[in-house]
Parts: sequence; C-alpha cells; structure tokens
Amino acid sequence: MGKGPLVTRTELRKRKQAAEEEQEQQEIATQEYEEKEREISDFYRKKRESGQESLKTRSGEQNKIRERSSKLTKAIIIVAILLIIVMLIVFNI
Repeated sequence: MGKGPLVTRTELRKRKQAAEEEQEQQEIATQEYEEKEREISDFYRKKRESGQESLKTRSGEQNKIRERSSKLTKAIIIVAILLIIVMLIVFNI
C-alpha cells in the first residue's frame, strides 16, 4: 500500500513544458515554411507594373470614335457641296 504516485507533479510540469516548446518550434517552422513559400511564389509570379493604370474606358473610346466619325461625315458633306457648286459654276459659264 505504500506505493507512490505513477507520475509526480514535477514530471507533469516537465511534460507540459516540453509540449509547449514542441508547439512553439512547430509554429516557428510553419511560419518559416510559409515565408519561404511566399518568396518562391513571388519569384515566379508575373510582376505587375504598378502605376500603369489604364486611363481608357470602353465608353470613353466609343465616344471619341463617334465624335471623330461625326466630324468626318460633316467634312465629307461640306466637300461634296463645294464640289457641286464648283461643277455648277464651271458648266454654266
């Protein structure tokens, strides 16, 4: 009946400290692994040029095309009218 406890408090404390240290080492190893993975993925990732934001939009480009088209159409109509006037003057005189 004089048997002592199977595990003493000091032994429990030592096991708990060993488990905590093992967990800390595992966390450090995980962080190092993630950092290394990030470095590798950054190295192979296509680098995006920052500051090169596109200032053009589809609607803006369509508006420019419409304006240019209307100006060209007006110019063609004016030239056609002038040609008709010149032809009338040349053939009537």
